[in-house]
Amino acid sequence: MKTNQAHNWIKPWIAATALLIAPGVSSAATSETTENWKDQAISPVANPLFFESPLIENEARPIFLYHNISDDFVGGFTRVYALQVRYAITDRLAAIATKDGYIQLRSKAAGRADGWADIGAGLKYALVDDKENNFILTPGLKFEAPSGENDVFQGNGSGEFDLFVSAMKGWDKFHATASVGGRIPIYFDKETSSLHYSLQLDYYTCQWFIPFAVMNGQTVLSEARALPFKVEGFDLINFGASNAEGFTQVAVGGGFRSRLCKRADVGFAYEKGISTPKGIFDDRFTVDFVVRF
Repeated sequence: MKTNQAHNWIKPWIAATALLIAPGVSSAATSETTENWKDQAISPVANPLFFESPLIENEARPIFLYHNISDDFVGGFTRVYALQVRYAITDRLAAIATKDGYIQLRSKAAGRADGWADIGAGLKYALVDDKENNFILTPGLKFEAPSGENDVFQGNGSGEFDLFVSAMKGWDKFHATASVGGRIPIYFDKETSSLHYSLQLDYYTCQWFIPFAVMNGQTVLSEARALPFKVEGFDLINFGASNAEGFTQVAVGGGFRSRLCKRADVGFAYEKGISTPKGIFDDRFTVDFVVRF
C-alpha cells in the first residue's frame, strides 16, 4: 500500500514537470529548425565586389578572377588575385573588407600593366532577420580609398562610397538573393556615379553541388571628366568616363558552390556580357574559397 501511495504522489509531479518542460523543448526545436535555413544558403560567387551577401558571418575568402575584355572596347584580359574578409561584430553587425588584391592587365591597346587595386571596406547590418519566414534584409555602407596604382586604372579621384542593401529569401532548398546599391564618388569630376544590381537563384541539391543562376548589372548615372570614354569599367575599375551617362552593362551566367565541410566552400562562376554595346565586359570566370571561422 505504501508503495502504491508513493507512486500516486509521484505521478502528478511527473505530469506537471512534463507540461513545464514540453513547451521549452518544442520552442527550442522550432528555433533550431527555423535557423537551419541559413545552413543551406550560399554567398554569391559572381561580382564579388558589389554583390554582398546579406548573411552575417565570419569568413576569409581568397578570390581569383579572369576577365576577358570585349574587342569592341580595347580587347585583352585581366587577372585579379584578392582576399576578402568579413567579421561578425555581433549577430547582426559585420565589418567587411571587400576590395584589395593584385591586378594583371593585358590589353591589345594599352599593353601590359601590373599593380595593386584600391582598398575598400565598410559595415553591414541585418536590419531584418526573420527566421520564421526564412528572410533576411541587410543594408550596408562601404568606402573605397584611392590607394591603388594608376597603371591598372586604380588610385584616381578621392575615393567613392557604396550604399547598398542585400536580401535573401529561402523556400526549403531554394534561395533567392538580391542586391542593389549606388556608387557615389567624392569628386564627380574624377569618377562616375552608378547604380549596381544583382540577382542570384540557387538550389541546394546536396552539399557537394549547389547550382545557381546569376545576373549582374550596372548603369552609369553621371559623367565625369577623367577619360573620353563612352563606356565604364563595370566593378573593378571606375574610369571617370566623360561620355558614359546612361551606359548599361549586364552580364548573366551560372555556376555552383560545393560545401567541402561545415566551415568551407569552394565556388565557381561564369558570366557573359549580354548588353549592347558590351563595353569592358566580354566574359568572366570567378573562383573563390570561403573559410568560415
